[in-house]
Amino acid sequence: MPEKRVTVASKVGLHARPAALVAKAAAAQSVAVSIAKVDGDPVAAGSVLNLMTLAAGFGDEVIISAEGDGAEAAVDAIAELVATDLDA
Repeated sequence: MPEKRVTVASKVGLHARPAALVAKAAAAQSVAVSIAKVDGDPVAAGSVLNLMTLAAGFGDEVIISAEGDGAEAAVDAIAELVATDLDA
């Protein structure tokens, strides 16, 4: 199962607008994408509510993972978004 560790770059963390953008992109993937804080339980990345309850703040490290055909591309796409300041 491909996974990638990435640091949350948005100043407000994965909250509000950044969470909505990440959830929309995750839901559009051909596989289910999960996201977790280090040493935390994974949540479905395609849900804004799940992302907001994750409480991943600016500078927190998260682990993005997926399984199945196209999982590596899905992980890369979501990791790129999380590592970008979506508030800019």
